[in-house]
This record gives sequence, structure tokens and C-alpha cells, in this order.
Amino acid sequence: MIPVFTAQSSVVYKVPVYKEVEKGLYAFLKRSIDEAEEAGADAIIFDINTPGGFVDSAEKIANLLDSTSIRKISYINSEALSAGAYLALHTDEIYMSPSGTIGAAAVIESSGNTAGEKANSAWKAKMINAAELTGKNPIYAQAMADDSVDLPQYRAPVGKLLTLSSAEALKVGYSEGTVTSFNKLLEVTDLAGAKVVETEETFMESLARFITNPIVVPILLSIASLGLIVELYSPGFGVAGTMGLISLVLFFFGHLVAGLAGYETIIIFIIGILLIIAEFFLPGGISGILGAAAIIVSIVLAGGDIEQMIIAVIIALSVAIVGMVIIMKFFGKGLRVLNKVILSDATTTEKGYVSNKNRVELVGKLAVTMTPLRPSGTIRIDNERIDAVSDGSFIGKDKQVKIIKVEGSRIVVREAVEGEATE
Repeated sequence: MIPVFTAQSSVVYKVPVYKEVEKGLYAFLKRSIDEAEEAGADAIIFDINTPGGFVDSAEKIANLLDSTSIRKISYINSEALSAGAYLALHTDEIYMSPSGTIGAAAVIESSGNTAGEKANSAWKAKMINAAELTGKNPIYAQAMADDSVDLPQYRAPVGKLLTLSSAEALKVGYSEGTVTSFNKLLEVTDLAGAKVVETEETFMESLARFITNPIVVPILLSIASLGLIVELYSPGFGVAGTMGLISLVLFFFGHLVAGLAGYETIIIFIIGILLIIAEFFLPGGISGILGAAAIIVSIVLAGGDIEQMIIAVIIALSVAIVGMVIIMKFFGKGLRVLNKVILSDATTTEKGYVSNKNRVELVGKLAVTMTPLRPSGTIRIDNERIDAVSDGSFIGKDKQVKIIKVEGSRIVVREAVEGEATE
């Protein structure tokens, strides 16, 4: 519920910007700004204490800040590093506590490594633009993101990123003043006596911020994929399948609350599930392939950042494949469902399976060649035609031979001696 004040009262919204700058923060800040606009607030004070976060999220939030005409004030009560510095530069005024710092804005990828030159170049330009937007000297914003800028007087020689203390920020014009408390801030900004409305994250928003964190997303998807794989090879429906489904529900719930996913992604996901179910009743495998593709597409679209989501999906699929290999290798024989999809019968001699009938009863018998043996050919024994080979020498047609060896399908003969009888 939005508070209502008298026309004579000034209204100030105090909005915390804590922890990492990530996708879930956007939904909370948008709600706070919308409430401030509906209440006719005179100013929004962003209480900033963040070590930074993700570039794509910072850019989206910066656009949100630029879209409102309400007076925007940043109060850096501890630190505004990396993406936090970028957001502070998108407000109209910056004030800092005596221990506050601002700067160190290098681009870090979701893997934790420094980004490539292309991403860094774009980020430097954005930092410069943000400084120029409010009339600040862009060299300091550039030095926060570019370690090739030489500012040794501020502990930022070549090879070091710039981080300004509150006194240094005031000196270079990146801060309008240093204040010891929020009430002092209200006084120096001519907002003393204003009605202060403090917005707080709801439980759902806090949960969404956690779920949509780029580090948490691949973990959730990995749990989901591995859980469902384990459940597929287990009798009944148990803990693994439940964990998999809960992980998927949390994933879509968090991204819906954060405003990153629309209901169309849920619809695509449900269609994918139905297609996979249909695969059990339809031949050909096409339905299952389409279903799996639909599920992957819905997950990628739900994340907002397609590149980041593709990486998360690849990680989850890799975990699922490794898990499936382990299951098949170590537990396959004991899983009833696995026995239905994997051929486990062996055509061994002990079970009565042979590739060819072993005619050992023919050894010692006499036969007549129907063709020359060079060394292979055909013999006749008791009106039965049999393929045979000589023991090495040529044997002509219509010659009497004796079977001396049987090795599976290989029957070896020699020319019989005159008067020789069957053994």
C-alpha cells in the first residue's frame, strides 16, 4: 500500500541497493520507483552498499533510473564498486559517508574471469557516458574501468583501477558532499522534515534475487536435470524427481517475479513436457526431440540474457550426462527401469546361443567333393551339401575325402586313402 501525505509534505523514498547488482534487483527497484512516482515523491535516495555485480543487470537498472524524472540521490554509506559505481553515476547527485568508496569497475564475466577486450571497451564507454551525463570529468570514470589510465596521485597508476575515497570523490567532483548520517543528508539536500518512506524487499523479491543470480541459475538447472535423470532410472517417483521438479519450479518462479520471464515461456515449457509424455505413445522419436528442444528454449528465454542462459544450460546438460554415465556404469544392473531401455541379455554359449552350429559329429566321416577344393569348395555327405576346406593341398572334383577337423563353421578335409573307411 502506498502512503498518502498532505500536499504540504515533502515525500522522500529511501531505497536500499545492497548486495550484488543482479537481475532480481531490477524488479525491486522498479516497484520502488513506481511507488515513488505514484506517491508524487520529491526525491528518491538510493542507499548504496554494493561490491558490484553483473554488467547486463547494471545496464538495465541504469535505463530504469534514467526513465524517471524524480530527483535521484545516491548515498554511498559504505561502497559503490563496479556496477554500483555505474548506478551511482546515473543519479542526479552523489553523497558519501566518511568511510565510503566508489570505483573499481572492471568487467567480470559470470565465470569470475575478467572479460575480453570487446566487452571491456563497451563498458568503458558506458562509464564515460554516465559521468558526462551529470557533468562529471569522465577521466575518473574511465580510470575506474581502464587500468591503462595513469592517476598515481589517487593510487591508480598504470595497471591499477581507480577507487576514490569520500574526500577524493568530493575533490574531483564525483561527490556533492560527505555526510555522517541519513538525517544529515536530508539537511544538506534541503529535504529536512520530509516524510521518509523506506521500501524493503518482500520475501518473494529476496527469493527471486537469489534464484536469478547467474551463479545460482546453473546450479538449479543442474539439480533439475540430474534429479530427473536419476528419477528416470529409478522405480516409482521419489526424492530425486521431487528435487528436480522443485528446482525447475523455483527457476521459473524466480524469473517470473523478477520480471525476466513471461507466461509464454511457461507455455512453451508445458508444451515441451507434453511432447515428451507423448513420446511414450508415439513411434519415431520426433515428439521427444521436439519436447526437449521446447524445454531448452523456454529456459533460455526465461533468463533474459540468452548468452548467459545458454552457458547455464550447457553446464546443466554436462552434469546430467556425467550423472547418467555414472548411473549406468555403477547402478545400471540394479535399476529396473534401466533394464527396460538397455539390452542386458548376452547371447552366450552357456545360454544356448552360438553363432554357428558346431558339427563335431562329422569328424572321421567320408564325403565326396562336389567341386574342386582350392582349398575351399563343397562336399556331399549323406545327400547334404556342406562347405569345406582342404588341409592345404588341391583336391579335385568327385574325389573321396575324409573330414579331419571341425572348428565352428570351418570343416577341414583331406583326400581319403584308397580303401579307407569311415571311423
